[in-house]
Amino acid sequence: MRNVLKSSAVVLAAMIVAAPPVAADHHAPGADVPLLDAGTLERLAGNSGITLQWISWEDRGVAMVRSLPDGTVRLSGGQIDPKGAGTLWLDGEVVEAGPDYFVLDGLIRISETPDAGRVCQANKQWRFAITQNRKYYRLREFEWCDGLTDYIDIYF
Repeated sequence: MRNVLKSSAVVLAAMIVAAPPVAADHHAPGADVPLLDAGTLERLAGNSGITLQWISWEDRGVAMVRSLPDGTVRLSGGQIDPKGAGTLWLDGEVVEAGPDYFVLDGLIRISETPDAGRVCQANKQWRFAITQNRKYYRLREFEWCDGLTDYIDIYF
């Protein structure tokens, strides 16, 4: 089982590095700069993984943060079900970050979980937040696809 998990982590890391950037609007010169809380960016950069409850809360996937030379902060990550075909993938730009939340402008895709053939995908702004002193950011839009509640968590 550990070899399968290590293989999944290697595959996800390779996907993150090779992923093309998601198109996003950049701020025009002189435009208001969004709030990017340093504490939240540190927690994201040092995160300990990502989960989708349909796959596992114990076997966490990989989430990576990259700061680009132009000041853009990118978050990419995913989780692969070691026992099946289920996957979670996200990729985008952190466009706002406060002391207990962040907003990701990008893609979230869930496929083949919890049911075979299920695919949920959207490219938009997503709000993640810490609630009830938990040690993770949870996607605050729970039933965004087809009525099922999808808990996506990024741990710190």
